[in-house]
Amino acid sequence: MTMGTFVEVFVCFCLLSAIRTSTAVDTISPGQSIRDGDTIVSSGQTYELGFFSPGSSSGRYVGIWFKKISTGTVVWVANRETPIRDRSGVLNFTDQGILLLLNRTNGVIWSSNKTRTARNPIAQLLDSGNFVVKDENDANPKIIYGTALIIQSLDDPARGDYTAGIDPHGYPQLLYKKGNKITFRAGSWNGIRFTGAARLRPNPVYTYEFVLNEKEVYYNIHLRNRSVMSRLVVNSTGVTERLTWIDQTHSWARYFAVGFEPKSERDWSFQDWTSGCARKTALACKRGEGFVKHPGMKMPDTSGSWFNRNMCLKECEDLCLKNCSCVAYANTDITAGSGCLLWFNEIKKKRESRREKRIGIIVCTTILGTGVLVLGWILYMRKRRIKLREKMRSVIGRDYNDQSRNEDLELPIIDLITIMKTTDNFSSENKLGEGGFGPVYKGIFLDGQEIAVKRLSMSSGQGLEEFKNEVLLIAKLQHRNLVKLLGCCIEGDERMLIYEYMPIKAWTSLYLVYQSRSKLLDWNKRINIIDGIARGLLYLHQDSRLRIIHRDLKASNVLLDKDMNPKISDFGMARIFGGDQTEANTNRVVGTFGYMAPEYAVDGLFSVKSDIFSFGVLVLEIVSGRKNRGFHSHDHLHNLVGHAWRLWMEERPLELIDNMLEESAAFSEIIRCIHVGLLCVQKRPEDRPNMSTVVLMLGGESSLPQPKQPGFFTERFTPEAESSSSNYRSTSTNEITVTMLDPR
Repeated sequence: MTMGTFVEVFVCFCLLSAIRTSTAVDTISPGQSIRDGDTIVSSGQTYELGFFSPGSSSGRYVGIWFKKISTGTVVWVANRETPIRDRSGVLNFTDQGILLLLNRTNGVIWSSNKTRTARNPIAQLLDSGNFVVKDENDANPKIIYGTALIIQSLDDPARGDYTAGIDPHGYPQLLYKKGNKITFRAGSWNGIRFTGAARLRPNPVYTYEFVLNEKEVYYNIHLRNRSVMSRLVVNSTGVTERLTWIDQTHSWARYFAVGFEPKSERDWSFQDWTSGCARKTALACKRGEGFVKHPGMKMPDTSGSWFNRNMCLKECEDLCLKNCSCVAYANTDITAGSGCLLWFNEIKKKRESRREKRIGIIVCTTILGTGVLVLGWILYMRKRRIKLREKMRSVIGRDYNDQSRNEDLELPIIDLITIMKTTDNFSSENKLGEGGFGPVYKGIFLDGQEIAVKRLSMSSGQGLEEFKNEVLLIAKLQHRNLVKLLGCCIEGDERMLIYEYMPIKAWTSLYLVYQSRSKLLDWNKRINIIDGIARGLLYLHQDSRLRIIHRDLKASNVLLDKDMNPKISDFGMARIFGGDQTEANTNRVVGTFGYMAPEYAVDGLFSVKSDIFSFGVLVLEIVSGRKNRGFHSHDHLHNLVGHAWRLWMEERPLELIDNMLEESAAFSEIIRCIHVGLLCVQKRPEDRPNMSTVVLMLGGESSLPQPKQPGFFTERFTPEAESSSSNYRSTSTNEITVTMLDPR
């Protein structure tokens, strides 16, 4: 770690066992490797390193976990963003002291830092939980950091939203962030603790250390007692927790200014202190001015400060008085009374310590009137919540009662007044578009969060059913390849769904990509889109707590974010399957020509294999850059699926590839995708692979079975359906409801 970069804090500490064994294999030497199934164990039998699959995921990762704990809690993951699809992974250790994680084709999935080369290196798993590379006799090893283990979910160790780390700009301070936004500033180290954190009382379990020198800066916790295991984590909601392992329950348990005035009296009356304070009288920078001592305060923001660790407090005061821009000073180390820290211009977010705040809270809570008001507010909100739940039951009906008998609806209910404020009373300037469900508006909550509001139209023929489905289904689903539903509104005749908003320029769909025929999507982006859609479908079909059939998977229902990551959207037509249910029948066939499986379009039979047929069509479209429906060729009347089948049978699959891919093409990988796509669009549903097999096929290199004849490979002339590509129009041809929604 260097002072010039933001360092993620990976805090994972364990109280070590005093028992050691001389037979533990805790090191690997140059030329040695760890294969899937092999592990190394720290000398005290505390930590183990090897390959694992989290939760119900089939992906393989290299990580470190607690050896002695029955749950095998993982504390570090190397290839968290790029899992290996099979058990062919190998972790190699080179002569230069570099760790390389390789897949079946010897492609590098992950590697360690290369900033330093060791002589006679060894890689060792320590009883502290650190995996280090060092010279054989080196007392100062280089720690191999992957990233802080803040994950998306128990099934997916990919990077989470929250991070905690030391900001080295100015005098170092501890920051907590959500993305790039600072959510909490724990302040700088004063020799005992971070000034904005809770007071760290002396205890028999652990001690704290902060190291700052020319080469590195880091924060560490030393554990005193080796008989108990403990760890410090930042959870998926951004909260820092200290957890201790309890053997009896086999689970982790939680540890338990004068001269200034508010800049905005109105904000402070609403307990909003973000605007800060201002001086009553401006500084004149003349003789007679001095300083007011404020003990027990959280240090102000140090990102623009100056410091000298060799000066005393008196020298620090004299230096500040000589500079008219200097507004405050303090010791950097209060234990020794040494060091000088200066602030200039404006001090941001000076705050009393928890002790002083606690006194204020005690005084306020003794006032009976305040307690009565708080109690009244709680009772009002509880009664209002019950009324909204009853309204939800009356709107959703029997389905809601059946599925929610033993669990509360997990979707927040937002009142109409709030929605009207966020959308400026549904103004035309905030209107984003309109579909079969109704118009879509942009809104902004008071906290600045942008949202997209989908409002049910009174004239919508299928909107109410879509509303019920979205509320009952997607509200329970959380996956990075699915759109996120934030809440709903049910008030009077209004029915609205609230989604997380993304800027229009940052969102598009595969449908628009096909239209533009742009070079925006090279092959790496396209295979990432295919893989993301596959993982989203696998989650719906198998990994989520509900087994869901989408029934309307198509190009315009796959949104791409600013990083071209796919998001499956529009669950209005989706259906839930029971644990042992494999297929269902319906008299009301809904979907889109060109993506519907033949058994569904003709007989109304649908299953997970119906979605797989649609996925196969999408794969062929992504590879070719053309849409299945409306495809024309001068020498036959087949649609895109039929064209791909014909080229495959004539051993000419390369002719299907989009011309835009010539410079970035990995032809063997593309041909494999075409092969998988044709397997997915086979006419008979029992011939199609399931989604877990598809994911393995896409990531593997094993031989694949020959595809059989696809379904619906001859294009029919249906002028009514052709017109359905206009904006948000719903048409019906041969009693098949066709939904062609343009992307939001």
